[in-house]
Amino acid sequence: MHCRRCIASIFLVNVDNVGSNQMHQIRVALRGKGVVLMGKNTMVRRALRSIISENPHLERLLPHVRGNIGFVFTSHELADIRELITANKVAAPARAGALAPRDVTVPAGNTGMEPGKTSFFQALGIPTKIARGTIEIVSDVKVVTAGTRVGPSEATLLNMLNISPFTYGMSVVQIFDQGNIFSPDVLDVSTEELVERFLTGVTTIAAISLALNYPTIVSVTHSLVNAYKNLLAIALATEYSFEGAEKVLYHFFLILSTPT
Repeated sequence: MHCRRCIASIFLVNVDNVGSNQMHQIRVALRGKGVVLMGKNTMVRRALRSIISENPHLERLLPHVRGNIGFVFTSHELADIRELITANKVAAPARAGALAPRDVTVPAGNTGMEPGKTSFFQALGIPTKIARGTIEIVSDVKVVTAGTRVGPSEATLLNMLNISPFTYGMSVVQIFDQGNIFSPDVLDVSTEELVERFLTGVTTIAAISLALNYPTIVSVTHSLVNAYKNLLAIALATEYSFEGAEKVLYHFFLILSTPT
């Protein structure tokens, strides 16, 4: 059982643009807390299929073994390990054809470039002026949009301006924990949010149960309170008292007898 727990938690990670030195740094950061395993997808699928008969829950990993993928095995807290995995980032220049992970904006200011390159900025729709014999960008301009491919002209411009807009590192794609596979976003859900969602669910179930007159654990208390209210109403209307209504009737009649 102990050995099985050691591999109960698996991070499926994407390693696009992660160099060998960066990979080494990540392994060092995970030392004693997690193990990084890389391999060809065909070999990984073959290995998984060979043990699925004994561990059928591992079949859930197969659809995610695609692209430049790797595994991180751990028995530590998932949130802590994810932080270690994603903490190592390396700045990188924009390359033509690369998928932009975020928007890139060229800031306003003097570029230090000679006026002869003004046409290059005009082709990209970047407003400029000549100041002190050099090109100055008049206002901030977004040149790359997240999720799109970087164009050759945009890549050239960013390199000319010595802007390395992107950071690359290992990213978590999916998490496999004790037979379940889920998105890493789940780790961002706080305890307070979980409690709030749970209470919202309880309130909804109680409301449905009361509307259908179908008793459930969460609606029984409300049903008893509502029944008690009905009995009090009957007692007030008929002046018929019972033990649970005496104090209420007393205060009610006391209010009625008090002069305004």
